[in-house]
Amino acid sequence: MKKNILRRALPLVLAAVLMIPLFEPLSVTPVSAKVTQQDIDKLKSDANDLASQKKELASQLSKVRADKSKAQDRKSLIEQQINVIQSEINNYDAQIQNYATLIGEKEVDLAETQQKEAAQYELFCKRVRSMEEDGEVSYWSILFSSSDFSDLLDNFMMVEEIMQYDNGVMESLVSLREQIEADKAALESAKADKESARQAKVAAKQDQEAKQAEVDKLIDEISADEDALEAQEAQMRKEAAAIDAEIKKKQKELASQISNVVSESGFLWPLSGYNTLSSLYGSRIHPLTGKANNHTGIDIPAPKGTSILASKSGVVVTSAYNNSYGNYVVVAHSDGTSTLYAHMSKRNVSEKQTVKQGAVVGYVGSTGSSTGNHLHFEIRVNGVRKDPVNYFKSKTLYVTYKGQKVQLKH
Repeated sequence: MKKNILRRALPLVLAAVLMIPLFEPLSVTPVSAKVTQQDIDKLKSDANDLASQKKELASQLSKVRADKSKAQDRKSLIEQQINVIQSEINNYDAQIQNYATLIGEKEVDLAETQQKEAAQYELFCKRVRSMEEDGEVSYWSILFSSSDFSDLLDNFMMVEEIMQYDNGVMESLVSLREQIEADKAALESAKADKESARQAKVAAKQDQEAKQAEVDKLIDEISADEDALEAQEAQMRKEAAAIDAEIKKKQKELASQISNVVSESGFLWPLSGYNTLSSLYGSRIHPLTGKANNHTGIDIPAPKGTSILASKSGVVVTSAYNNSYGNYVVVAHSDGTSTLYAHMSKRNVSEKQTVKQGAVVGYVGSTGSSTGNHLHFEIRVNGVRKDPVNYFKSKTLYVTYKGQKVQLKH
């Protein structure tokens, strides 16, 4: 009687088992991650390079720090440190953004794996319920119920299929659980790395602020030294020739790109809301001092951080730091002109970048041979420097000297 029950139960057990899918596929269609660990490792490598640059500048600075006559050299080296720190801050920002993206991706992966585990556990529960509903039948009972050797072989094959199914369910659950633990560990690691990058950024900003305070102190020191001011002007004139050669070289290298950018017929004033000059171009007679200038451009005072606008659409041929010009940008235009913006606190464009008229190329500062926040602005036509004032005939401009202010006739 018992053997007859077992025989009737076997097909039902096998059918119930095989009707339940073994497990959901663990693999999903590969999706290209927006951020990879290689991306982050590259940023970390760049950060190490920046740290080396900062260390080298610190070494140079230590050699001139005690020399009172080298205030301008100290200012220049500290400003270069500030630029490197800004690059570090930008690097940390990129790391933080990449980690945020990576964390989002890992959270999705974890949620998907947890859903698969829940579904697989439900399959396991169905298997158990199926066994309970059809009567608890052991593997050995099925084998011992065999009436002869042929029946034993048939039953063995059936038991083997059931055992394979059961083992598959358990192996799938174990694999999913291991994947969940791995996903959780990777998620926590990414969160910790993101926090480390955030803290490093905070420390870099504090370092940058401290160095800027040191630069401000040096500006006061240089401003009180007439010899230092004259040396600044001489250095600016000396650097001007090198800048001219550099612009011509870069324009030639980027000629095809420059020619593809349509330039406007007129120039846009680079500092919206600020139209008073503190220094005029070239040998022009200053209306207040009565003396001739010997200046490579015009100086337009404005608060630190004021946006500097591209006067024409074109291609950035230079975005760099120079001991005299400080942070400066040169934009070449397809009509043969070029514009230069100097003494920026921070540059906002990169070399070979295409910019539209009115785009922010940087921010007003006092880097390089400068003792006050202003924009040094130059215009060149076919490589020859011109008086920028002549290209703004319709604009009302003023010039100041020791507190006096008069309208500029042009």
